[in-house]
Amino acid sequence: MKLIYLTLDGLSDSTYKELDDKSPLEYAETPNMDFLASEGQIGWMHTIRKDIAPESDQAMLSLMGYDPFLHYTGSRSVWRPRLRSAD
Repeated sequence: MKLIYLTLDGLSDSTYKELDDKSPLEYAETPNMDFLASEGQIGWMHTIRKDIAPESDQAMLSLMGYDPFLHYTGSRSVWRPRLRSAD
């Protein structure tokens, strides 16, 4: 069995008058996503524990194999770029 695990984190959006009162996703032509939706399977998963509804960044840490109880640093960027000196 082959598996593609696709996470569309942050995909929801507001509707806009300029887009005929649709969200960007509703307005866009999405043939590849439509194909995946029609041929794939969908389900629920508890990314941390059944009794915890995590924020997006906590859930993504868990999906990548990190324990969010050990590695979650708060609601700021987890991976910050290293700053180089200006020389």
